[in-house]
Amino acid sequence: MIDDLPQNKFKRALAAKQTQIGLWMSLTSPFATEVVAGAGFDWILLDMEHSANDLPEIVHHLRAAQGGTAEPIVRVPWNEPVMVKRVLDVGAQSLLFPFVQSADEARRAVAATRYPPNGIRGVAGLTRATRYGRIPDYFKRAEAEISVIVQVETRKAVAAIEEIAAVEGIDGIFIGPADLSADHGHPNNWQRPEIWSAIIEAGQRIQKAGKSAGFLSAREDDCRKVLAAGFGFVAVGSDTGVLARQSEALVKMYKS
Repeated sequence: MIDDLPQNKFKRALAAKQTQIGLWMSLTSPFATEVVAGAGFDWILLDMEHSANDLPEIVHHLRAAQGGTAEPIVRVPWNEPVMVKRVLDVGAQSLLFPFVQSADEARRAVAATRYPPNGIRGVAGLTRATRYGRIPDYFKRAEAEISVIVQVETRKAVAAIEEIAAVEGIDGIFIGPADLSADHGHPNNWQRPEIWSAIIEAGQRIQKAGKSAGFLSAREDDCRKVLAAGFGFVAVGSDTGVLARQSEALVKMYKS
């Protein structure tokens, strides 16, 4: 039914321990999203933290992703309930929360996605998420299709992985390699042995705690390593990176 609650394929895949391959999306063009969403990826990340995307752009991205293979995940700018409420109301079902440092912060993230009495999400009846009031029992059923992913980006957060993973409602934990390497004193240089070891160990601890581990890199060797280590959802590049590197390669082909 067009007016039924969409099933969250990404949430179900993580629960079933099925590996999910994705692409990071920072461009504000819904045309780019439409192209990538139909390319065969399992998920795409629509970024609001480090891009020019605001709420109107996210609506267009979500529409553009419909009909593709990729489940859209929105990275909200911050663990802040007002923005979370608005992103959910426009129809996002999977959210990535940046810079979660503790179990308390993870609980706040989950609470922002749940209606009372399980959380603090405000109730509005005629949103895009409810198909403008056409989805029966949306307020009772929405929680089952909402996926909450939290991002650990510092040594403090990594140390708290078990406590974060134990929070009810957390579906996965994403390891941010660039920020984690910065916290180690080597910004954007996670190839250092001690940092790479910390990433792999963190992923193993996430899995041992019963949750899925996530990662992002444009380097194939990085992605192969974390996939071999059992990471469940891996972004293997970004729209900006693909456009930049492939356009450079094309120019070089003809102007070298």
